[in-house]
Amino acid sequence: MVTGSGGPGVAMAAWSVSSAAAAHVFLLLVFPRVSHAQTFSFPFLQPESCGHNQYFDISALSCVPCGANQRRDARGTSCMCLPGFQMISNNGGPDFICKKCPENMKGITEDGWNCISCPGGLTAEGKCHCPAGHILVERAVNGTLLSQATCKLCDENENSFTVANALGNRCVRCEPTFINTSRSCTCSAPNILTGGLCFSNTGNFPSRVISSARYGDLGMSFTSEWFAKYLQSSAVACWVYANLTSCQALGNMCVMNMNSYDSTTFDACQLFQFIFENTAGLRTVHSISFWRQNLPWLFYGDQLGLAPQVLSTTPLPTNFSFKGENQNRKLKFVAASYDVRGNFLKWQTLEGGILQLCPDTETRLNAAYSFGTTYQQNCEIPLSKILTDFPSPIFYDVYLEYTDENQHQYIWAVPVLNLNLQYNKILVNQDSSSSKWLLTRRIFLVDALSGRENDLGSQPRLIRIATQISLSIHLVPNTKNGNIYPPLITIAYSDIDTTDPSSQSVKVSFSVKYEMNQGEAQVQTDIALGVLGGLAVLSSLLKTAGWKRRIGSPMIDLQTVMKFLVYYAGDLANVFFIITVGTGLYWLIFFKAQKSISVLLPVPAQEERLVTYVGCAFALKALQFLHKFISQITIDIFFIDWERPKGKVLKAVEGEGGVRSATVPVSIWRTYFVANEWNEIQTVRKINPLFQILTVLFFLEVVGFKNLALMDSSSSLSRSPPSYIAPYSRILRYAVSTVLWLVIGIIQIMFFVVFYERFIEDKIRQFVDLCCMSNISVFLLSHRCFGYYIHGRSVHGHADTNMEEMNMNLKREAENLCSQRGLVPNTDGQTFQIAISSQMRQHYDRIHETLTRKNGPARLLSSSASTFEQSIKAYHTMNKFLGSFIDHVHKEMDYFIKDKLLLERILGIEFMEPMEKSIFYNDEGYSFSSVLYYGNEATLLIFDLLFFCVVDLACQNFVLAAFLTYLQQEIFRFIRNTVGQKNLASKTLVDQRFLI
Repeated sequence: MVTGSGGPGVAMAAWSVSSAAAAHVFLLLVFPRVSHAQTFSFPFLQPESCGHNQYFDISALSCVPCGANQRRDARGTSCMCLPGFQMISNNGGPDFICKKCPENMKGITEDGWNCISCPGGLTAEGKCHCPAGHILVERAVNGTLLSQATCKLCDENENSFTVANALGNRCVRCEPTFINTSRSCTCSAPNILTGGLCFSNTGNFPSRVISSARYGDLGMSFTSEWFAKYLQSSAVACWVYANLTSCQALGNMCVMNMNSYDSTTFDACQLFQFIFENTAGLRTVHSISFWRQNLPWLFYGDQLGLAPQVLSTTPLPTNFSFKGENQNRKLKFVAASYDVRGNFLKWQTLEGGILQLCPDTETRLNAAYSFGTTYQQNCEIPLSKILTDFPSPIFYDVYLEYTDENQHQYIWAVPVLNLNLQYNKILVNQDSSSSKWLLTRRIFLVDALSGRENDLGSQPRLIRIATQISLSIHLVPNTKNGNIYPPLITIAYSDIDTTDPSSQSVKVSFSVKYEMNQGEAQVQTDIALGVLGGLAVLSSLLKTAGWKRRIGSPMIDLQTVMKFLVYYAGDLANVFFIITVGTGLYWLIFFKAQKSISVLLPVPAQEERLVTYVGCAFALKALQFLHKFISQITIDIFFIDWERPKGKVLKAVEGEGGVRSATVPVSIWRTYFVANEWNEIQTVRKINPLFQILTVLFFLEVVGFKNLALMDSSSSLSRSPPSYIAPYSRILRYAVSTVLWLVIGIIQIMFFVVFYERFIEDKIRQFVDLCCMSNISVFLLSHRCFGYYIHGRSVHGHADTNMEEMNMNLKREAENLCSQRGLVPNTDGQTFQIAISSQMRQHYDRIHETLTRKNGPARLLSSSASTFEQSIKAYHTMNKFLGSFIDHVHKEMDYFIKDKLLLERILGIEFMEPMEKSIFYNDEGYSFSSVLYYGNEATLLIFDLLFFCVVDLACQNFVLAAFLTYLQQEIFRFIRNTVGQKNLASKTLVDQRFLI
């Protein structure tokens, strides 16, 4: 059973193996092995390179000799029999046979298969020749071949009116204009023959027709072969016979001449206008007064102010919406297309790039008609490609298709603004006033026909191309349902001299933009600017008054005016910032989130106002920043050392050869340490600038928030690569950038204040604690008579001690076994705002002049010993004076401590003037940080933000803006540290070499 079942399989397998082996041997014998040196190349030949008796073999792609009695045909891809030879066999392959005709039948029939006698002679091709007006007859009615060909004269008499057709093989009825004019098939004088038509010379139609094509860009005007052949005939046929295609052809020629009208010359548009005016008795089409029966609709009329009425009077009876059940976000444009001869071709939608010369994917091309998507397409196209793709112009009448409330389909004519149109030699459509515009209807993309000068088959001398096409959609003011006015197509043509089409190219563009009246928004912005600007004036006046109080000067001088302007610059910068951020957020939220369309983004020209405001905000904020920057690096500061000597030591006296007791010197290292800590916190901020920039950049570039700034209706953070990417809106870029920057900045500040400072590190409070542990107070004057005081007097009496005693002091303080740190007994208040009297300031200045006369030990090598000793003496004098001032030693320069009123805190001004006594205001908010970066975080944050946005608005690049922002931060931080360090060394007599 097993053997029986396996036998056939084994046999089959054996047969398969033997068959495969045999096939392999056969192939080796039949086909030669491929040499390792064999190449796969052959000569490159073209059909025109073959000889007279050769044809181009489309299979072998080479030239092959024709057979006997043969020659190459007109196309060059096959052979044909020589004159006097008939075909015997021809199956479309290389093998066909020609046979010589008998002596009495030397002619060849039209199909080449038979020989025939030709009494009228032979043509160069060896076929029968007939006189003009005759047709050649080679076969009987039933197809029987005649032994002798005959030539039949066509009957031109009445009731027949026939002439030979173009091929000379059939009699056809002659053109109707010949019959109507002369009752024959000839057009004799005084009748006029033009364009193959015959017209009577009645005198009521212009006889002098200008057949020139205008090329205004190049300053040329020459006779066009197309116009010379067909302009007059089309115009007369349209005028006399109301021929529909002739009227369309005449309109096309007017459009080819840029719809230009000149009352002094009878060119295409003047002829069209003549016919239009003289057919006023005919009815209009669809009740449109500009559209006369039988004529194409080319113009809207030349009445002054007509264009604004057409463009902004009647809204389209349809609604557009981005979302919802009745979503309608597609502009359905259709066009009636005509060829140059006036034949209607078809209705076609504009999707697929009908009006877009630049090649692209269908998805990107169709994105131009997605409502709300600002579209921009630019490219450069070789002139040779244009000549190949557009040998003859196609004309389009564009309409917008819509559905009414009853679901009926309608179309609305789309007006055209041709920027090349001349009205009596004036480019009226380039005027800034729309009331002077002349709107038209029909457009074309490429005209390579009217530029042919002598021969319609030759290369055009000039070519006209629509290099700029812009579609404008205008939203109806105060609409809530997405109503729009009729769209406007703005088109500009360029004239190209075709000197070398293979090397020439042309730049073309296609754009779609959306507009709305921004008048109301501008009024609201102006109102906000006026109100907030007025408040800024009041705020600046209060700041100036507070500044005058703090410098102790009641006089209003030039310095006061300049100070007011600086304060006003800062407040006005905040006003511009608030307005621009509010405006940007308005457009971002309302445009992206709307369902029924009520707002559209401002066009680039309308954005200039906001961009100017942003620039003003940045410039003014930069002035405020520099003012604060300079103020911080020029403050007066002194470290009061409360440490006292602990006894006396024996000290050798130089030059006297003996010893004497001297006071134990107080260590300077505590002062150096506090000075270094102050130097370090000068540029401490509530945010991490690098983290801020990188996070903003991450959300913009990686997460995709920058896609919210695209000028389309989508609120998606990502875009698929095949889809069209709309251009960016500067307003939306600004809005997205500011929102991200502020949100991330505020989150950082909240984290820093709520968590980091409480649980990790608070450098400002740590500095105050350090001052107390070091037994050093800080006396700061940011103004002449105003500043800050940090009370650092140790409650333990001494700070210059060993580790054991220091730890014991900390333990006693933790267990409340010692007094509190405050300046006032039994209080913790260590920080104060101080308003000092003029007498106190004068005494301070007298000591300070000696202190700053030289820059202390840093210039010891270049200074005399006496000068250094004077500086040291001045330092001790200042330390002693300020210490005694704090201890109420000087009754004539005493002070008292009080709390600031709530209104004083709000307005930032002190109501009480320090006349006889200085005033110390309790300050629990550590406001001395206002002379540091730490206390000016809002100014720094907004300045960095505006810097980032200004760079981005200028270059449209978030990465570059982030890099430059970080660079300027580091530059200013370096300057602040360097100059602040020099000022610290100068004012405190701390050697700069110890500030690390």
